[in-house]
Amino acid sequence: MNDEEFKITKNEFLRQFETTLNGELAVIEYSDQDRKIFLTKLRMPKDFEDEENTNKFIEAVLAEIKENSNSRVMPTHPDIAKFMRRNRRRYKDLLPVGINI
Repeated sequence: MNDEEFKITKNEFLRQFETTLNGELAVIEYSDQDRKIFLTKLRMPKDFEDEENTNKFIEAVLAEIKENSNSRVMPTHPDIAKFMRRNRRRYKDLLPVGINI
């Protein structure tokens, strides 16, 4: 799977980041509050539920947030928090001040 398959769309109406993988929708739902984006739910298509694809999708969403938002990220979904914990140095600047995961 290459990175071009992870073209991220921010669907503000449904409050989710989306990408299509072989015609199926992968989603990270969010809640936007007080300049913080709470990443609340992760749904991957059954054929793409492995850790590598999930991590690539999370990485693409975090890159989208970093590039297009002044908000900080609160990873409330366990898989997203786990990913950010494993990549602490890389995503430390996306976390709100005083928050450690």
